[in-house]
Amino acid sequence: MALSFMNHNPWIFAFGLLGNIFSFIVFLAPVPTFIRVCRKKSTEGFQSIPYVVALFSALLLIYYSTLNADEFFLMTINSVGCFIETIYIALYIAYAPKKARIFTVRFVLLLDVVGFCSILLVTQFLVKRAYRARVIGFICGGLSVSVFAAPLSIMRRVIRTKSVEYMPFSLSFFLTLSAVMWLCYGLFLKDLYVALPNTLGLAFGMAQMILYGIYRNAKPAGSSDEQKLPQHKAEIVMTTPEREEHQNQDQHPPAAPRDDASPTTLIICNHEKYCMDNNQAPPMVKCEA
Repeated sequence: MALSFMNHNPWIFAFGLLGNIFSFIVFLAPVPTFIRVCRKKSTEGFQSIPYVVALFSALLLIYYSTLNADEFFLMTINSVGCFIETIYIALYIAYAPKKARIFTVRFVLLLDVVGFCSILLVTQFLVKRAYRARVIGFICGGLSVSVFAAPLSIMRRVIRTKSVEYMPFSLSFFLTLSAVMWLCYGLFLKDLYVALPNTLGLAFGMAQMILYGIYRNAKPAGSSDEQKLPQHKAEIVMTTPEREEHQNQDQHPPAAPRDDASPTTLIICNHEKYCMDNNQAPPMVKCEA
């Protein structure tokens, strides 16, 4: 099948192959995250929704590729994607807290099992064969648009915080390359259900890289250095009532004798202005200009 349309148009084969390579790299992007999850045996608050939706999208694209004779490369990469996303979901369920685990299992059953099987049965028995590929293509296109629009929240966060910590350049770069390959693949194949969603993906990918170039050296918002109060040197001296009376005999009249002999703390500050302005200073503060 692949060789037939390669002989018909080698550009379709070239862009389809490159699309598989770059999409495979994008599928492997969460690997460092799940390596950390396995080491710490905790999902650390990560959400499972992107992986469940990605599995649903891959299942639909496999089904769509079976309805079109020339969609060989869509079938290959999405078959690999189903396998990879299933591993991600299994690892998430293994290490997620109980509440997140139950939610993920329910979401998988609702979307990837009930949802996909419902679409499969409805299109097989209620939609004529001539229109079946259009219906599935429309559903896949809408889902792809929602997936491509997901980074809008990350882009908004980058603009607000002026930090690209949560938008790595490598992921944006390979997402953009993948969108370019599949856009060209759809155009040469004259498949608008593949080309149009990737046009939006290309636009969002370029916007992410532009934002990265703008804010990669910017100072994050809220990280401005706070004005620090001047530091003042103080010397803490442990004194007894007799020693304190001896030190203050030239400055103050003699005080009444004290009954207890417990030591007191004398704080000597070397900053004159601070001592003059400090109206709330404790009674045992002695200032030396």
